[in-house]
Amino acid sequence: MDLSPLQYVLVALAAVGAGAVNALAGGGTLITFPTLTAIGVPAIAANVTNTVALSPGYLGATLAQGQEIRAQRRRLWYLLPAAALGGLAGGLLLLNTEERLFRQLVPFLILLASLLLAVQEPLRRWLVSRADAGAGRQLSEQWAAVPIFFAAIYGGYFGAGLSVIILAVLALVLDDSLTRLNALKQAVAFVTNLTAAALFLFSGQVLWTVAAVMAVGALIGGAIGGRLAGRIQPATLRRVVVVIGVAVSIIYFIRG
Repeated sequence: MDLSPLQYVLVALAAVGAGAVNALAGGGTLITFPTLTAIGVPAIAANVTNTVALSPGYLGATLAQGQEIRAQRRRLWYLLPAAALGGLAGGLLLLNTEERLFRQLVPFLILLASLLLAVQEPLRRWLVSRADAGAGRQLSEQWAAVPIFFAAIYGGYFGAGLSVIILAVLALVLDDSLTRLNALKQAVAFVTNLTAAALFLFSGQVLWTVAAVMAVGALIGGAIGGRLAGRIQPATLRRVVVVIGVAVSIIYFIRG
């Protein structure tokens, strides 16, 4: 589809905002996806393009925690295949969903993503207190692959808020520090999104010029977010994004 120069500017600004938000608090998809649909991009094409454009950002976050990730090689052997299979399954499910049905699901998906972002900080506090209390897990670590697979299906299908789900799953099954679990979360989220994005490359649904503009904008936004890290409270920004997400979901509900 052909977009006007003004629409490209709006997409670029949304991507810059998403990149900055992702660097500071997470939830950038709650900015870019609604922007794409607002300028007339079909919901599935918007979701696919958004995934492809923003997936490089997961690589940067993963490389930043490479040392912690490499120290958990044994876990990667069963978690990453589960993430890849789940991301692939979610992507296939999306591509086989009718546009009309997906549009009906969009407000629920955005509301879910907003709620996940809202509980991110309480979840983190709970994980820290759980670790301090020395709460042990009874399940074998390999069982973590099962819920990770189902979380990755959601990640391949829509993805916003995926990191919160993954961190919660890992914390419930694996007995480890929050730092190491967070690093593992980055690797799992990266593989999930990479697998889905690789599938979408051949789907015919990617708006390539839009994806290119968004990718550049997200990289610029990420750099800006990194510079603002000490000046903006992530919790405050997260609350703003949650309010935006809930408002957008209400608008989608009203529009039907």
